[in-house]
Amino acid sequence: MLWSDPENDPPQDMRDMQAKMRRAGVLLAAAMLLAMLILGVV
Repeated sequence: MLWSDPENDPPQDMRDMQAKMRRAGVLLAAAMLLAMLILGVV
């Protein structure tokens, strides 16, 4: 990487959105797992 290369860091709001989407994905996966366990028992 050259010293003149532009910064490759995404802006702060993009990083916040990525973190929010990651949390939503984890929450959705946990909800799906819980739903499968409940439906499997019933």
